[in-house]
Amino acid sequence: MDRSWIRNSKPGDREYDAGVRQFINFAVKNSGGREKLPCPCHKCHNLLHKRVDKILNHLTKFAFDNTYTCWIWHGEKMDETHVGKPKNSVFEEDNVVKGDNLEDMLRVAQDEFNGDPSKFERLLSNSEKPLYPGCKKYSRLKAILKLYNLKAANGLSVKGFGDFLEVFKDMLPEENVLPKRTYEAKKTLSTMGLRYEKIHAYPNDCMLYWKEHESLSNCPVCNASRYKKKGVPAKVLWYFPIILRFKRLFSNSGDAEKLTWHVNGRKKDGKLRHPADSPQWRFIDAIYRDFSKKERNLRLALSTDGMNPFGSLSSTYSTWPVILVTYNLPPSLYMKRKYMMLSLLISGPKQPGNDICVYLAPLIANLKKLWEQGVEVFDAHRNETFMLRAMLFCTIQDFSVYGNLSGYTVYGESPCPICEDGLKGKWLTASKKNVFLDNRRFLPDDHPYRKRKRSFNGEQEFRGRPKVLTSEEVFKKVEHIHTTFGKKNKASLTKQGYKKCSIFWSLPYWRHLFVRHCLDVMHIEKNVCDSLVGTLLNLNGKTKDGQNARDDLKEMGIRNELHPVKKNDKIYLPPASYTLSRREKKEFSESLAGVKVPEGFSSNFSKLVNMETLKLVGLKSHDCHGLMQHLLPIAIRLILPKNVRCAIIRLCSFFHFIYSKVIDLKVLKFWEREIVVILCDLEMFFPPSFFDVMIHLTIHLVREVRFCGPVHGRNQYAFERQMKTYKGYVKNPFRPEACIAERLFYEEVIGFSTEYLGKSLTIGLPLSRHSGRMEGQGTIGHRIRDLKYEEWHMAHIYSF
Repeated sequence: MDRSWIRNSKPGDREYDAGVRQFINFAVKNSGGREKLPCPCHKCHNLLHKRVDKILNHLTKFAFDNTYTCWIWHGEKMDETHVGKPKNSVFEEDNVVKGDNLEDMLRVAQDEFNGDPSKFERLLSNSEKPLYPGCKKYSRLKAILKLYNLKAANGLSVKGFGDFLEVFKDMLPEENVLPKRTYEAKKTLSTMGLRYEKIHAYPNDCMLYWKEHESLSNCPVCNASRYKKKGVPAKVLWYFPIILRFKRLFSNSGDAEKLTWHVNGRKKDGKLRHPADSPQWRFIDAIYRDFSKKERNLRLALSTDGMNPFGSLSSTYSTWPVILVTYNLPPSLYMKRKYMMLSLLISGPKQPGNDICVYLAPLIANLKKLWEQGVEVFDAHRNETFMLRAMLFCTIQDFSVYGNLSGYTVYGESPCPICEDGLKGKWLTASKKNVFLDNRRFLPDDHPYRKRKRSFNGEQEFRGRPKVLTSEEVFKKVEHIHTTFGKKNKASLTKQGYKKCSIFWSLPYWRHLFVRHCLDVMHIEKNVCDSLVGTLLNLNGKTKDGQNARDDLKEMGIRNELHPVKKNDKIYLPPASYTLSRREKKEFSESLAGVKVPEGFSSNFSKLVNMETLKLVGLKSHDCHGLMQHLLPIAIRLILPKNVRCAIIRLCSFFHFIYSKVIDLKVLKFWEREIVVILCDLEMFFPPSFFDVMIHLTIHLVREVRFCGPVHGRNQYAFERQMKTYKGYVKNPFRPEACIAERLFYEEVIGFSTEYLGKSLTIGLPLSRHSGRMEGQGTIGHRIRDLKYEEWHMAHIYSF
């Protein structure tokens, strides 16, 4: 096909008009039914999409882009004579550095400006405007991007970068268009960022000023005012639209390829390495075949928890980020910072609690759209457009948030959301709490432990294990529950069982999941560790042994040798099998204080062990993880009776197996039986007060591994580290959410631009396991940790 007319003719020539008609016919034939197509005129450069009549008008008025000779944006395939993408910009000259894909970046960004074409016109104008007259290598936009990346790479402050711009601008020719202030540079870059929405909320968490309630000024439930003062909303929900972020994720060729790893790169040998190996994933594939046959459809996990953005224990302010991760990626990537997507930011000062469903509504609406309709997305790896769909695979949260998301009451007599009414706690009068001594119910029917009395609670146990309800059965229980949300409506929250129909049930596939809300292994392990170490060392506030625990033994009529004895107006507690003497406590403490581990493995235990009082202080979640996985079995190897010591070591071995990256199903069945025996053994040695709901939940951990895959895909460590990063973004204590939103906004701009400008900056290397310090030289996480994107007045402006 002769296309010499593109370079050798101009509008009005007969050859040019014939060539334009030839192009229009070709574009319509290969449009695939699309109403709008990229306009190839000299003004639009294929960046703006228009109707065919508008394109014809532009080509008649403006010249055809003389660099656009291979019509790949209108359905033509790249032939051997075209290496790479065609030159498509007046700035793509031979002397441009390799790796500069500014036009590709703008083409990706232009889809996000459908609602505001003038905003993209300004961005396009900046991309075409030379830095100074006669400059062919840098446009205004490209120069700002390059300089701002240097700012991020070297940790320049806002003031320092502004001073640099002022001096550098003075060095350039007089008619240059380089901004002279940081504010101007940020304002230009802001057109490339992914927008976020601020949705006003009722101060009592009754509902959002959203959709049909958007025009209201007072709450129809509690009549509270929308504003705390004129023009200032009482509460704001920050929503980061996930569809735009998924589109941008697929716009990067490397990321688009990684999002099909679960089909093309996964090892399939019958073992559990990834959530895609799990029965829940395969069950959804079997039910929804239209969804499963398209490998680019996404499986997501949601996590949320409260955080104090000020880092001060004296403050009760609680901000709740809602984070999404994508399970299509390899296990080494889906928990990395780059692929953790903040979707909601629920502002404080109070936590939403049971009313969190109110704030999840915008996110659930988008998830329903992604499931039922899908959205058109461009895949940069395959160079084609497809309909993207997505589903929520599970939620990840600590136990208290489990109750908020699921609607189940996770305290009281029946706090286990898996056993539900099948597990009833026993009330201890002296300790004033419910304990769960039904471990023998999970043993085989012929196990000898079932017939023992004296070793346990004084009774034989012949009941079977509680029935675990399917998602369909749970939905039938909750579908007719009507809940009026709001802090002033607490009447329905006092009963046991389900207190609301969670908003997640509005997702069509939610009732087909085996595990909807995952137990948080991190916090369960920490609570078990605190109970064990606290009881062994008799730590104040954490020991499960004491006079109240011994009084409970007396009331139950078991273990007479441990009942408290009154001598000379003093209460004497006889030593139990787990009681350590002072010499044994000293040996235990010395073994921990002298341990030396690699950096990042745990805290420095020599600073956590107080050798004067022989106590452990300030243990964090990861310190408890290190204790349970490696150190505790070594520390107790010579200081406890063999039967007690073996039970504790086997419990540590169970958690070590749970955290395995590769799970053998045969070994999994063994540990499912073994954990029940371990808890029964502990029940024979430790007092009843030891067995709170956290100890009971360890029984269900194996079930969730079997249905959902290895623990590392559902662990809270990555989310806790991400929330620590968000805390570091807060520079204005009066506008914490605005600081986080603005910092993320510009961080996305930098990450997006570096992917196309050939820079080595990347986002996503993990935080240090213990200290939260960013790891990896040459990463954005390392280089921008000290940047202050939010000036005081900027955060103030963006919060309203």
